[in-house]
Amino acid sequence: MGSVTPSTRTGVRVRVPAKINLALKVGAPRRDGYHPLATVYHAVSLYDEVEATWANPDEFTVKVDGEGADQVPLDSTNLAVRAAKLLAHHYAPRDSLGASLSIKKSIPVAGGLAGGSANGAAALLACAVLWDLDITPERLRMLAGEIGSDVPFALLGGTAVGSGRGEEVAPALARGMYHWVLAFGYHGLSTAAVYRHFDELTPGAPPPKVPADLMNALRRGDPRLLGAALNNDLQPAALELQPQLRTVLQTGLEYGALGAVVSGSGPTCAFLADGESAAVELSVSLSGEGLCRAVRRATGPVPGARLID
Repeated sequence: MGSVTPSTRTGVRVRVPAKINLALKVGAPRRDGYHPLATVYHAVSLYDEVEATWANPDEFTVKVDGEGADQVPLDSTNLAVRAAKLLAHHYAPRDSLGASLSIKKSIPVAGGLAGGSANGAAALLACAVLWDLDITPERLRMLAGEIGSDVPFALLGGTAVGSGRGEEVAPALARGMYHWVLAFGYHGLSTAAVYRHFDELTPGAPPPKVPADLMNALRRGDPRLLGAALNNDLQPAALELQPQLRTVLQTGLEYGALGAVVSGSGPTCAFLADGESAAVELSVSLSGEGLCRAVRRATGPVPGARLID
């Protein structure tokens, strides 16, 4: 168990990015129920902010404002609350720490962009600094893996290869800055439901491997090659659960996107554009079609969770 030293901070704010899965390869379920993954994570400039302030010992609360706030749980199932409790359990004398968490959301809920995982990562970092804990970044990422599969990447950021169930991450050899247009769905998609449908569509899926053509595109920093290599094994399941996403993807390609993919379990559709001006034009065109709830432009890669206060 680590040590706790007095802190003069009254509050800590952390900014944390959304992620896109440039590739998501999925194998058949393991005995523990998790699916083995080979994925390439990519952090983009769409951010949530989490602030942690001192609370009474063993008191953990959360409030949420912004995008989809009414859909975010405020109890112990909230990943930010889980993160704070886990950190306190491992690094403090029993029941000696508490935190009041405030989340400002821009990342859609149940959108395939790991918004909940991002909040968990931000809460880990914010509370570690607030409480002045003696903890290394590596240990913080290990704890992150206990909270959720995407949480370690939200701490790391950039572009990274994920394995295991996604919690084992390593930076990818990647060049270039990429311009994205993100189309948010009118309705969220349950990750569990998408995986169940994947299992129905793909019984006995083979062990996953990261696509070589995608890694080559990233090494070369070539957006056209990258657009052609975007890949998601969960996309067919997501499209069957929300058939209108086919039209969204096709429309974005018709308006000039270099590539299009459902991010994670969806329903957010990510379009790679050929530069900033092309991204502006694409976002305007997609917005005018009314096929999605909202459209946002973003760039990537960007760093993971970072202090802003």
